[in-house]
Amino acid sequence: MAGGSRLRAWGAPFGGLMVVLAALTACAGPYQYYEGTGVHDATAAEVAGGWESVEGTRVVLRKDGTALFEKLDGQDFDFEDDWRLSGTGTWQLTDDDGGQVVRLTLTARTRVENRSPSTVTDTSATEPPSTYAWSFYTDRDQHDELKLFFFYGDPDIGNTYVMTRETGA
Repeated sequence: MAGGSRLRAWGAPFGGLMVVLAALTACAGPYQYYEGTGVHDATAAEVAGGWESVEGTRVVLRKDGTALFEKLDGQDFDFEDDWRLSGTGTWQLTDDDGGQVVRLTLTARTRVENRSPSTVTDTSATEPPSTYAWSFYTDRDQHDELKLFFFYGDPDIGNTYVMTRETGA
């Protein structure tokens, strides 16, 4: 019996440690360890121009560093707030060890829309921001064409919001 009680004495703390470790690793999704695409060859001239995504999202990055935003959703958990921002701002191409990132800043909001029509008035909804900043990773597709993306929603899932070159441009 003495051996059985020693086993139980070790089993409870060990089991508790396993529960804590499982909880900690369950929150470690792909975004949390994302180190970039490794793309370092994009130029500001290549990034400049019109970009589009789903549901009418459009971003124009001008060569002078200014930007126009139309119906751009929030990134990370802000996406779940359902707002889409339009307005003007700035952009810049940065480079670090993981790859290049396009940093966009909305400085003057001109319009706010929702992705889905609201059927119930939700008084707990947060007010959409009047200014906002996005970080788009740069990447290349199978044809070596540049694309921009950020993560949205729960970081554990790793959903990407992809912007591609405007087709009408």
